[in-house]
Amino acid sequence: MALKCGIVGLPNVGKSTLFNCLSNAKAQSANFPFCTIDPNVGVITVPDERLNKLAELVFPEKIVPTTVEIVDIAGLVKGASKGEGLGNKFLANIRETDAIIHVLRCFDDPNVVHVDGRIDPVRDKEIIDTELQIKDLETVESRLLKVQKQAQTGGDKQAKQIYDVLVRYKEALEQGKNARTVMFESKDDWKIARELFLLTNKPVLYVCNVDEASAVKGNIFVDKVRDAVNSEQAEMLVVAAKIESEIAELETYEEREMFLGEIGLKKSGVNRLIKAAYRLLDLETFLTAGPQEVRAWTYRKGSKAPQCAGVIHTDFEKGFIRAEVIKYNDYIHYGSEAAVKEAGKMNVEGKEYIVQDGDIMHFRFNV
Repeated sequence: MALKCGIVGLPNVGKSTLFNCLSNAKAQSANFPFCTIDPNVGVITVPDERLNKLAELVFPEKIVPTTVEIVDIAGLVKGASKGEGLGNKFLANIRETDAIIHVLRCFDDPNVVHVDGRIDPVRDKEIIDTELQIKDLETVESRLLKVQKQAQTGGDKQAKQIYDVLVRYKEALEQGKNARTVMFESKDDWKIARELFLLTNKPVLYVCNVDEASAVKGNIFVDKVRDAVNSEQAEMLVVAAKIESEIAELETYEEREMFLGEIGLKKSGVNRLIKAAYRLLDLETFLTAGPQEVRAWTYRKGSKAPQCAGVIHTDFEKGFIRAEVIKYNDYIHYGSEAAVKEAGKMNVEGKEYIVQDGDIMHFRFNV
C-alpha cells in the first residue's frame, strides 16, 4: 500500500528544508513566502535494518524497501480558505494525502523573516487549524443541504444516519475543534465519517523545527507546542531540519552517524519521522525473502493473512490457501529457511491469522 504524507505549515517555517532532508528531490528553499509554488513530490525509502540482515543470509539479487511519498505543499497564510495566497492549491493538495506533517517554527533567526513578524508556533498551528476547519465546515454544510430533506421525512434511514454524523461534525467545527476530535460508536458512523474526507480528520504529526542547540532537548517553543497538542490524537517530533539537511548531504552512512553522534542524536530525523508516521497511521511491515529479492511490504496493523497477501497481488488474496510464517528473530538465529523448518519454527497459518510486524511470509494460493 502506498503511503502519502503532505508537509504543511506557514511560509518560512522550514517545510522545504525538511523535505530536502527526506527526499532526493531538492525543493527550492528561499527566504520569502511561496518559494514552493507547485507541490514537490519525493519518494522516501523507509529505514529498516532487518532487510540488510536478511540479505546477508539470503544473498538476493536485490533489496526492495517499502516507500513513503512526501508532498511539499505551498505555504499557507491566513485567509487561505477564501483563496488568499495559494490557499486553493494548498487545500486541494492536502486533501489527497493520507496524513499531515505539520511543520511548526520553533527557532528564532533574524535572517529568516516570519510571515507574522514574531515566533509563536501555537499561533501558527491555530492559523492553519482555523483555515482547514473553515473549509471542512463548508463541506459539511454543503452535504447537510443535500441530505436534510431526506433525513427529516423519516423514510430514508441511511440519510438520517449521514445527517446525524454531519451534525456532530458541524457542532465541533463551529466550536473551533478539529473533526478528528469527534468520536463515534458504530462502525457505520465511522464509515460515513471516512467517506467525507475532511481535512481536519486526517492524522497529524507535528514537527517542531528547532535550531541545532535545541535538537536533543527542545526549547521553550517546543514546550508550548507540547502543551497545545496534548489533548489531540497526534504525534509530535523535534527535528533540527537545517542541520539534518546538512547531514543528509554527507556521502557515507558512517559520516552521517558520526555527525548525529556529535550533536547527541542516536537516529536521524528522517528515521524518526517515518517511524512516527507509521505509528500514527497504524502501519506495520511484513517481509518476504528469497533469491530474487528481500522485500518489505506495508500493511495496516491488525490485518489478517489474506489481506496482507493482497498487498502483494490481488490474486494472492482471492485464491488464498495458507501462509507459511517465520518470525524474523528465528530466521536470523537459525540462518536459513531450511534450518528454521528443520527446527520446527515455521508456522502454517490460515485465514484468521493476524500478521505481526516483521513476519517473514510465504503465501500459498490458487486462482
